[in-house]
Amino acid sequence: MRTEPIFRGVATALITPLNENGIDFDAYGRLIDWQIQEGVNALVLVGTTGEAPTLTDAEHQEAIRFGVERVAGRVPVIAGTGSNDTAHAIAMSRFACEAGADALLTVTPYYNKATQKGLIAMYTAIADATPKPLIIYNVPSRTGVNIEPSTYAALADHPNIAAIKEANGNISKIVETFSLVGDRLDIYSGNDDQIVPLMSMGGQGVISVLSNVMPAKTVELCDRCFRGDIAGAAAMQCELLGLINALFSEVNPIPVKAAMAAMGWCENYLRLPLIPMEDAHWQVLRRRMEEQGLLP
Repeated sequence: MRTEPIFRGVATALITPLNENGIDFDAYGRLIDWQIQEGVNALVLVGTTGEAPTLTDAEHQEAIRFGVERVAGRVPVIAGTGSNDTAHAIAMSRFACEAGADALLTVTPYYNKATQKGLIAMYTAIADATPKPLIIYNVPSRTGVNIEPSTYAALADHPNIAAIKEANGNISKIVETFSLVGDRLDIYSGNDDQIVPLMSMGGQGVISVLSNVMPAKTVELCDRCFRGDIAGAAAMQCELLGLINALFSEVNPIPVKAAMAAMGWCENYLRLPLIPMEDAHWQVLRRRMEEQGLLP
């Protein structure tokens, strides 16, 4: 049986503020403080939303170190350390543990992909090499590989494998996963449009892009689920759907970076191959943000 979850509720998959000189640590620190003040339950640093693929190893490591120091134990820090090179994922995971991260988020290998047996071998190797709890991250729309429920079952009893961030979008497979490992692994939604469906099955919360722009409201949605107010949470899920869809109208984190820049948190600066949002999509996102009171 699993022990206490790494977090319950909302972990913001935090953007990494960038400018032409690198990471904007002033903006990064202010953003961390605001997220905690708004009530989020954990922070995920330098994951996909944090633009890890285009950060250098030195930037990636400094973002983790700075984030751990700035958070200063106020909420759990989950470090994105995934790679399609298992040796590199192990090295980054070890660094994050030494820097003081509370847990690790490790995505499935991309481009070279893997068989289900290869995924078991990879996650076992990372978990064996590091002392902190590991969250498996399944996002086949980005990586080209999906984790089957039976694969989770094969990994569920490893003492360092604690949870799943599930973003496969397939509710039937998610239900199957709950049936196989729901008493052994904590399951978090990786899709903001499926928070309530997953939590109604017993999920522990969400690793969220939406909470970058609306942390308190995302926390409220999860709190309603925990209180058993599924109808109220479902109403909020539907109310936020337009904004959620706009935040994913282009590849993440292009829209959320534009949104956070419009709110004054950072520059709208991305590294190639990501480019600023197309105007037609931005106009929709801007309207959705105005409807939610996020812009004047």
